Amino acid sequence: MNVNALMLRLHLAAMRIGPAAGCALALLVAGALALGWSLKARQQAGEPLPPAPAQLVQAAPPPTANENLAHFYATLGAKRHAEQQVKQLFDIAAKTGLALDQGDYKLSVDKAGGMAAYQVTLPVRGAYQNIWQFSLQALSAIPFAALDDIAFRRDTISEPVVEARLRFTLYLKEQP
Repeated sequence: MNVNALMLRLHLAAMRIGPAAGCALALLVAGALALGWSLKARQQAGEPLPPAPAQLVQAAPPPTANENLAHFYATLGAKRHAEQQVKQLFDIAAKTGLALDQGDYKLSVDKAGGMAAYQVTLPVRGAYQNIWQFSLQALSAIPFAALDDIAFRRDTISEPVVEARLRFTLYLKEQP
């Protein structure tokens, strides 16, 4: 087989696999060559190869169902402090420069689960970025809160003030 035929076969194979796969194949071959060269250079220099690990690190066993349930209940907030959490939402809104109107509040209790869900719907006005900052800071500050819904409204496209309705749910323990 002559060189021109070999080059033609290589060119056709490269066109068939595409440029991305060709680059990946070239990098794979270059890496294998570099590894082989490195190992050969170490052997010639008399350096020992790094030892294999004596023992693999064992991962911790997964938590049991009871441990998961205990962690879940430990993460919930206290129902008796729900008003303080709502006040914290108002404080975060003020810090982020949002105008916060009167919110809607709804408490639902799951007696079988021993927990309560306190839904807080807040209409806010402000810059789009400030609304997102408020949402993220509220979720960071209150780890047992969830942002269930967010809706934006703007009268005109050029208006810098956005109206939004955010619905948070605070998951609370029945017992203190």
